[in-house]
Amino acid sequence: MSTIDLNADLGEGFGAWRLGDDDALLAVVTSANVACGFHAGDPGLMRRVCRLAAERGVAIGAQVGYRDLAGFGRRRIDYDLDELRDDILYQIGALEAFCRIAGTRVRYVKPHGALYNTAAVQQGQASAVVNAVADYDAGLPILCQPESVLAVAAEAAGLTAIGEGFADRGYRADGTLVPRSSPDALVHEPTAVVERAVRMAVEGTVVAVDGTLVPNAVSSICVHGDTPGAVNLAGRVRAALRSAGLTLKPFA
Repeated sequence: MSTIDLNADLGEGFGAWRLGDDDALLAVVTSANVACGFHAGDPGLMRRVCRLAAERGVAIGAQVGYRDLAGFGRRRIDYDLDELRDDILYQIGALEAFCRIAGTRVRYVKPHGALYNTAAVQQGQASAVVNAVADYDAGLPILCQPESVLAVAAEAAGLTAIGEGFADRGYRADGTLVPRSSPDALVHEPTAVVERAVRMAVEGTVVAVDGTLVPNAVSSICVHGDTPGAVNLAGRVRAALRSAGLTLKPFA
C-alpha cells in the first residue's frame, strides 16, 4: 500500500462540554469522523468542525451512533431495526446540511461506539447501517473493521467497505476489539501505538492481546481524539507512516 488515511473522532462535545482538541487534530488527520448529535455533538459544534475541516482539506464522515447522549453511545441498545435505520439517516442528513454550507459534503459513514462493535458481529444492526447508507447515497463508503459482518453486508449490497484499524485499541484473537470495560481495551504506550499503526498500514496485521498475529488489512488508521495526549500521539503516528514511505490522503 502506498497511501493511507489517518482519521479521528471529532466534534464529540455537547453544549458547554468539550472533548478533545478538534482544532489541533484537524491539522494532523486526513479524515474527520464528526459526531452527528446522537452520541455527542450539537449543531454549533457540527457547523464549526465542518467549516474547519473544509478549510483544511480534511474529508468529513458522518459518525453515526445510538440515541444515547448520557452513555456517549457506548452502551449497546437492541433497537427496532427500522428505527435504527431511520436514526442513522437522520444523522447523516443533519451533518450534510453543515457540510453544504461549508462548501463540502459528507464523504463516508462510520458507526460509533457500541453501534460500531455490534454491527461488526450482528447481522441485524449491520443491515440497518447498510440500508440507511444505501437509501441516502449508495456511493458513500462505510468505514468499518475489515471482514466484519458489516463489511461483508456492505459489499453484498453493492456498497464500498473501507477497512479501518485502531492504533490505540486492543484486539482479540478473532479480530474484534477488546471491550472498553477490559483493562486491555486501550494501548497507552506511545511507541507501541506508533508501531501498531505502521504494522497495520504496511503489513496488514495487528498483534492481539494474547500475542496472536491477526490479519488486519486496512486503508485507514484511527487515533481516538479522547485518548490522553491524542494530538501528540496522532502527530507521531502521522510522521511514522510518512517515514515508512506512505502518502497520507483521504480514502474518500
